[in-house]
Amino acid sequence: MPDASHIDLAYLLLGAFSGVLVGFTLGLVGGGGSILAVPLMVYLVGVPSPHVAIGTSAFAVAINAATGLIQHARSGNVKWRCGGMYAFAGIFGAFLGSTLGKAIDGQKLLFLFALVMMVVGGLMIRGRRNMGIPGAQCNRENAPKVLGFGLGTGAFSGFFGIGGGFLIVPGLIASTSMPMINAVGTSLVAVTAFGLTTAANYALSGLVDWMLAAVLIAGGVLGGFGGTWTARRLSGQGLLTTVFAVLIFVVAIYMLLKSGGVL
Repeated sequence: MPDASHIDLAYLLLGAFSGVLVGFTLGLVGGGGSILAVPLMVYLVGVPSPHVAIGTSAFAVAINAATGLIQHARSGNVKWRCGGMYAFAGIFGAFLGSTLGKAIDGQKLLFLFALVMMVVGGLMIRGRRNMGIPGAQCNRENAPKVLGFGLGTGAFSGFFGIGGGFLIVPGLIASTSMPMINAVGTSLVAVTAFGLTTAANYALSGLVDWMLAAVLIAGGVLGGFGGTWTARRLSGQGLLTTVFAVLIFVVAIYMLLKSGGVL
């Protein structure tokens, strides 16, 4: 029988590696952190409970999103008013959604998560040629739309235990018409808020592995620097949206095959 310390070391190393991938994705497209984190926790690291994987990844993604937010803010990519409005409305949705999500079977939750990802990926591919309006802001005219998208996105975020960036980015673009690079940076305000709200709710039920969360965060900080650097170079070429959608499709297909017993 293998030594327990070796198992623990491998568990934490895989967690740190997962964190690098999550941080890179957050820095690159502002979302996808939990899209990667939840399946990585379950299928690569080997966290036995999907609910623990969700609670742990929600906390780690929130902290990693905060570090990515700082980097994007330095580059001038963050629309703070839009991010604040979106996050304010979304926190209420995230709390309600996470309360409901805890009551549903973990494997069914992962399957539903993958189906939602496929729909969002298709919508992003459809609108990939829309470059947005430079200088777009949040004002009285679009405030109801921004708040509505924020509330709905927060509910999805909490229900699936995700930071929600893969929904927030298209939500910000749909409600404000801002360019992709601004949506990426601004989304991290809400990703941080949603993730912390969801993680707090799961932590109250003892569904967060704090040691694993720590190594996820450490790896995510390293990956975040690389992701933000890459995002700045892809934004001018209009490739960010395509990269974002492809990532969603790949992970969603893997999760559907896994949950269906094909893999």
